[in-house]
Amino acid sequence: MNDQHDHGALGDAEYAEFMELAAGEGFDAEEVEGAIEEAGHGPLPVLAVVGRPNVGKSTLVNRVIGRREAVVEDRPGVTRDRVTYEAEWAGRRFKVVDTGGWEQDVFGIDASVAAQAEFAIDAADAVVFVVDATVGATDTDEAVVKLLRRAGKPVVLAANKVDGPSAEADAAMLWSLGLGEPFPVSALHGRGTGDLLDEVLKALPEAPAQTFGTAVGGPRRIALIGRPNVGKSSLLNKVAGEERVVVNELAGTTRDPVDELIELGGKTWKFVDTAGIRKKVHLQEGADYYASLRTAAAVEKAEVAVVLIDTTDSISVQDQRIITMAVEAGRAIVIAYNKWDELDEERRYYLEREIETEMQQVSWAPRVNVSARTGRHMDRLVPAIETALAGWETRVPTGRLNAFLGELVAAHPHPIRGGKQPRILFGTQAGTKPPRFVLFASGFLEHGYRRFVERRLREEFGFEGTPIHISVRVREKRGRKK
Repeated sequence: MNDQHDHGALGDAEYAEFMELAAGEGFDAEEVEGAIEEAGHGPLPVLAVVGRPNVGKSTLVNRVIGRREAVVEDRPGVTRDRVTYEAEWAGRRFKVVDTGGWEQDVFGIDASVAAQAEFAIDAADAVVFVVDATVGATDTDEAVVKLLRRAGKPVVLAANKVDGPSAEADAAMLWSLGLGEPFPVSALHGRGTGDLLDEVLKALPEAPAQTFGTAVGGPRRIALIGRPNVGKSSLLNKVAGEERVVVNELAGTTRDPVDELIELGGKTWKFVDTAGIRKKVHLQEGADYYASLRTAAAVEKAEVAVVLIDTTDSISVQDQRIITMAVEAGRAIVIAYNKWDELDEERRYYLEREIETEMQQVSWAPRVNVSARTGRHMDRLVPAIETALAGWETRVPTGRLNAFLGELVAAHPHPIRGGKQPRILFGTQAGTKPPRFVLFASGFLEHGYRRFVERRLREEFGFEGTPIHISVRVREKRGRKK
């Protein structure tokens, strides 16, 4: 790392001016610097945890993120829902993709483990490969090793279930995989995980290598996401103007994410297709999990997520979960309501009500009503994507932001709590893609007030189609230095 501090998105002069302002308000320079650095980070590096079912991937992920969030149960294949988590070790933050739990399926267990590892490895900057030391390397493990070699990403080998000295010898046997030193851990008891994480930090880049859209002026990357069978592939074909992707009435005929370079509105875009996977009834749960894994992988690789929603159906929990995934990943967002041409007046009326209530969390995202089948309103997709990207990259100069905050606080002070009235003293935008703000305050700002500030920021500066991150630092109590 270089010696100078990372000023986030602030230029040197702006930074110096800002630090002076902070000192005047009694903030510690180091604390302010830390806050800007933390908020100014670009996308976090991504670590994928891969391995056969039941080798303890999720238990290890819980150790790494330091809380019990990944589902752990004593049968293979129970990891659900969330697949990406944020973690921190030795002061560095990164994302963890858990590829736990996928049952025996139509391709046979080996193929499904491989397919799953493939998505995760694809989106990751480094990989932890978990092997059960008590069992030793199996054929499935060997297959995953081949994949890892092909991908050329840095790999740290975790020999799990090493609970005592006798198992250390088992771990040593795993040198045979040819992935370098096996790190003996017990995910269950936490033994050895510190050493493993030290090694992981060496393997992870400080910031992800992936610069968006390869070169300057390279194609912008768009992920088409949505639950299975909402018409993602049909949309891609319409956009491409030809049958590029297999489309079938069966939900989930798309297997591999296809990256398509497509001319649209006079520009080339890179579409990352992420359609669902064919469902077998008894695999319902596994398949949903699988779909969310590939959605997460696609979103990590994209700049804009176009969320496709089937308007003939009620807006579901699954739709909302997919939107949340894109918001949490901090991507620009466009909501495309598909099959709009198939609605009657009544359904349209109820849909508008649903959108008002269920889509409140992304009321700032540009909305397009399209029909992937007939191609209706497809021309509106590009302007919406461009609007969202512009919002995502918007930066407000510190001077202008503080003038705005000053007016805001004067007109709408924070409610008095416990005889005190917390005030926003000043702030800065430390990063873009998505816009990240740090506000410095004299006391704790409650959630409702933060939401109000976000709403006013949007009214004032646009930020259409992008999530906004606001972190608040409170001035430490201490004697005024005179």
